[in-house]
Amino acid sequence: MKGIVTGGAGFIGSAVVRHILADTDVAVVNVDALTYAGNLESIPNAASSERYTFAHVDICDLAALNAVFAQHQPDFVMHLAAESHVDRSIDGPGAFIQTNIVGTYNMLEVARCYWQGLEGDKKAAFRFHHISTDEVYGDLHGTTDLFTETTSYEPSSPYSASKASSDHLVRAWGRTFGLPIIVTNCSNNYGPYHFPEKLVPHIILNALHGKPLPVYGDGSQIRDWLYVEDHARALFKVVSEGRLGETYNIGGHNEKRNIEVVETICELLEELAAENAHSRANGKGFKDLISFVKDRPGHDARYAIDASKIQRELGWTPQETFESGIRKTVQWYLDNPQWWQRVLSGDYKLDRIGDKGVV
Repeated sequence: MKGIVTGGAGFIGSAVVRHILADTDVAVVNVDALTYAGNLESIPNAASSERYTFAHVDICDLAALNAVFAQHQPDFVMHLAAESHVDRSIDGPGAFIQTNIVGTYNMLEVARCYWQGLEGDKKAAFRFHHISTDEVYGDLHGTTDLFTETTSYEPSSPYSASKASSDHLVRAWGRTFGLPIIVTNCSNNYGPYHFPEKLVPHIILNALHGKPLPVYGDGSQIRDWLYVEDHARALFKVVSEGRLGETYNIGGHNEKRNIEVVETICELLEELAAENAHSRANGKGFKDLISFVKDRPGHDARYAIDASKIQRELGWTPQETFESGIRKTVQWYLDNPQWWQRVLSGDYKLDRIGDKGVV
């Protein structure tokens, strides 16, 4: 069996590729444009696997996508490639429209034409798995509700609106053209190999360098936190066993205020990095570095996922609590400075295309 994973050099995509190579016998084609957040060093053992191929392709390039499908004849697609940072979407929404909407349209059209040309068991087994976010549902502020698979869409940011648009396209291609699709919507991911612009790695790395730890508003925004390797297991289970046409919400059952997350990281660093030469600025402790900054425009106050459907139907539950997962995450950044130093310096961009299996 062989699958295409788009965005396989990104944070969640690389976790999916690592899981497939380590825990299955499936072959994987990693389709990635290697934009600023794409890093092949996030798949450290890929080059030694005969089941791995890298295709340096932008999903906005229709001809290149057709060539990948024609060459590799996939049994499934896991579509993760996306622009994903809310702040960047506010500063420059155009890239989000292009990649998340137009790119998804391209993926759907290429997959549809490819699928329609298949025959017999191979056609019956094919599936297109679109990976999305809980941010499409909007804001749960002032309620104790949870997002379910039937929650209405009310996106707040250009990022979440672009992902909502892509979700609607995928479902439309399923209903109108019969394309065998599945959609998943996940909560906030964290873990190893996370690009430093996101909250958890940003706080860890700023703290290690004695820099301010910026927290939007008063830090009371609530998110459900999901360890990325738990998410990768869930995604592969969905593409392997999920019911066609269905949506599955994937969450960690870990609602935390942003300030709690930051303070927990500070406490872990006090324990785990006490001897680090950059651990303090002017004699201060890590929590003394916390700095509250002007809130993000349109900032949603609370997200929370009801993941009971995937547990009930597919038997998936997260293996990590927030406490165990965040400890593993902080320790990983302490143990792997070579990865994040190359990301911060930009050196990872200079030689990242030379891996085995480039097409």
